[in-house]
Amino acid sequence: MITVEVVLAWPDRADTRRLTLPEGATVADAIEAAAIDGSAQCPAVAVHGLLARPDQMLREGDRVELLRPLLADPKDNRRRRARAGS
Repeated sequence: MITVEVVLAWPDRADTRRLTLPEGATVADAIEAAAIDGSAQCPAVAVHGLLARPDQMLREGDRVELLRPLLADPKDNRRRRARAGS
């Protein structure tokens, strides 16, 4: 058995689940077992900050991070800030 953490962060809170899964469990297994509301709307997932595939096998202590869609384009935000600073 391995212990992993699944996290979905929001601007004002974070939903976290610590799970004990069988050896050989995948990212998809962890997401399903965590059953965090809103996880189906997450377009990507990372393990310790690195993009991961659903079939990636997990190891003891891994942190699975559900990545929410961006609300704004970071490039547009930088341009807006640059124009405001001129």
